[in-house]
Amino acid sequence: MNVDRLAATRWALLFGNFTIGCGVMVTAGTLNDLARSLQVSVPVAGQLISVAAVVMAIGAPTLAALVAGFDRRRLLACALAWYAIGHALSAMMPGYAALLPVRALTVLAAAVFTPQAAAAISVMVPPEQRGRAITFVFLGWSVSSVLGMPLHAYIGEAHGWRYAFALVALLSAAGALWVWRAMPDGVRPQALSRAHWREVFTHPALLAIVAVTALSGAGQFTVFAYIAPYFRQALNASAAEVSLMFLWFGAIGVAGNVAVSRAIDRVGTDRAVAWLMGAIALSLLLWTLGRTLVWTALVMAPWAFGCFASNSAQQARLGLAAPVLAPALIALNSSAIYVGQALGASSGGVMVAEFGFGPLHWVALAWMVAAIGLSRWAHRRLLVRPASGGAHD
Repeated sequence: MNVDRLAATRWALLFGNFTIGCGVMVTAGTLNDLARSLQVSVPVAGQLISVAAVVMAIGAPTLAALVAGFDRRRLLACALAWYAIGHALSAMMPGYAALLPVRALTVLAAAVFTPQAAAAISVMVPPEQRGRAITFVFLGWSVSSVLGMPLHAYIGEAHGWRYAFALVALLSAAGALWVWRAMPDGVRPQALSRAHWREVFTHPALLAIVAVTALSGAGQFTVFAYIAPYFRQALNASAAEVSLMFLWFGAIGVAGNVAVSRAIDRVGTDRAVAWLMGAIALSLLLWTLGRTLVWTALVMAPWAFGCFASNSAQQARLGLAAPVLAPALIALNSSAIYVGQALGASSGGVMVAEFGFGPLHWVALAWMVAAIGLSRWAHRRLLVRPASGGAHD
């Protein structure tokens, strides 16, 4: 493939993931205004995150099987167009009951785009470049946390959540056009046979790696889903300060993803995942030291560094562990991200409703410790029983 065309495709898919990330996180960023505007409690508004996560979790593997033979240029451009329409409609919904089903239908696009973009770029580059290519495309999620989350939080507080949703609609429309213009025709990752799917669902180490993603996501979203209300209510942060906290978190997240993208082929995916999840656990362990915004920002730094980078490293880990099974594994791993978000947002909502913000970080830390332990077990298991075509570090 032409080098310039490949580079254009990589940047278009990165921007596509940026818009997907903005849309997934827009609810968390505007949760304060959503609850006020729709006249529901913060835990009830937070269920918009849980419901969307469940839809994406079910949709990612299900839709991966249904769209296996589709040309990826058309599929990915149409997914972003769907995302644009869904967010535009969401911005016009009159109440919570009307918004919930529209939100659920909208995020089907996220269930398609993220895993299929990773699968597409993995077949467009040589095997030795797959890890870096996948993490580069996932850098869009980190950038969305730098630009999208602070902007959502500011717009939500200053102008209302509807304007934040409308912005995601515009970004998604631009992304659809970019993917359509940049990506070549004829990109079709190999469709998986029943034997391939059987190996995916019967290989304990591969399923364990996918479960690690879910556990890690649950740990992070137990706190992250409610972090905007936490900043406002527990730390008395202003709207501008909330935006700055998200900007700080996202900037470090981008640095983490860039660092991992450059080093992952040298360091190894298993080692990278272990270090990054350890960094997240450290922040949660030290959470009570964050009694002011400045100290909270410092405590959050290791978590921010590992947040999106750990997801990127997990995707690359699965792609290298079983290249033949990569389309299914990446779809399942994307599903696991959303399962984790649903578990975290739900468990966090229960804790906030019953006990306030105080215990959130301990619940989150328990999820993370479980993820680290299972990840270590999966590493050892893969050494004993490699997957199809896998090269384990």
